Amino acid sequence: MRTKAVRLHGVNDLRLDEFDLPPIAEDEILARVVSDSICMSTHKLALQGERHKRVRGSLAKTPVMVGHECCGVIVEVGAKWAHLFKAGDKFALQPALNYRGTLWSPGYSYEYIGGDATYIVIPREVMELGCLLPYRADNFFMGSLAEPVSCVIGAFHAQYHTTPGQYAHEMGIKKGGSVALLASAGPMGLGAIDYAIHGDRRPGRVVVTDIDQARLDRAGSLLPPEEAARLGIKLRYVNTATLADPAAAIKDMNGGEGFDDVFAFAPVKQVVELADSILGRDGCLNFFAGPTDSAFTATINFYDVHYSSHHLVGTSGGSDADMLEALELMTAGTLGSVGMITHVGGLNAVPQATIDLDRIPGGKKLIYTGKRLDLVAIADFGKRGESDPFYGKLDAIVRSHNLLWCREAEDYLLANAPDI
Repeated sequence: MRTKAVRLHGVNDLRLDEFDLPPIAEDEILARVVSDSICMSTHKLALQGERHKRVRGSLAKTPVMVGHECCGVIVEVGAKWAHLFKAGDKFALQPALNYRGTLWSPGYSYEYIGGDATYIVIPREVMELGCLLPYRADNFFMGSLAEPVSCVIGAFHAQYHTTPGQYAHEMGIKKGGSVALLASAGPMGLGAIDYAIHGDRRPGRVVVTDIDQARLDRAGSLLPPEEAARLGIKLRYVNTATLADPAAAIKDMNGGEGFDDVFAFAPVKQVVELADSILGRDGCLNFFAGPTDSAFTATINFYDVHYSSHHLVGTSGGSDADMLEALELMTAGTLGSVGMITHVGGLNAVPQATIDLDRIPGGKKLIYTGKRLDLVAIADFGKRGESDPFYGKLDAIVRSHNLLWCREAEDYLLANAPDI
């Protein structure tokens, strides 16, 4: 099978390659990728090259396919898996394999599997670990959002609290408690706000911070305080760039008290230290955003670790159970995470978009891997449509859906966009 794939050959050396995949073995599966969303983790992979912990060897000798937030259709099934899968089945991929204690992962470590490709060979370990997940929704884009949403769900599940005098951990955010989501108006932060409001273990108060007012305004329009209030949650958005004393002001929003659960969504020293400073007794700080700097540090108050039972967790990725929960909630419409998507493009746009990802505003960049399209913001479809009827039609579709990506837009793109 001939494939086209974006592969990493070295530091910031991403190329759209075309080559033959090997025939599948009896314990492998051939699949067609339809959609993939670009993750900041892939940007970090490109920045680090072989220094990245998930790269297995020489990229010059064996370049790896990138992308891991993918959804597609099974094409051919090896005999070992014929009782579980069949050609034509839709799938979503859980890339956090933890295979035999390794960090190997699709999108980082493999020659023939990654989300930014037209066709891939899925190795046996993916199926052995239950990480090839059936996907039954009537679209593909939500399957590509399931992995990032699962990372948020995993982070909420990893939080823990204790009872004074006991050392048993009660897992999850504190039910009915207070949550602060710092630097949280980006795509992953939107997922966290959505899950905090609509998950099955809800807090009583959520404070969301960022330093970008436009992002805060968009978050507030997608996930308004009124919707949270309907579910018994007090939700507030705040621009910390406007506050003389952010820690004091944020705690004032919680009745002057520290928070039960605090999430830091940016690997920035000031964000981490602010998170530490607003923890309440038995508060749990989740350092969500992974840094590229292996020497990244921030100051933590260890007096409070000892006397106020503060604790710190860090999560990377979600489990297959987290992803199944994400798929279930998204398919049911409980989570409206489609608001995470702000740009749409084709496979040709992936190399430069991945390298520039930290400088491209907005949220998730959704890629249709079988198509050749510039990466274009949904908000810019109308302007493009003045000279290109294709974008004019897309603009009309998304405007009928509150400027959100949707199944109708996807169907139109898949039927009318040029193939790669």
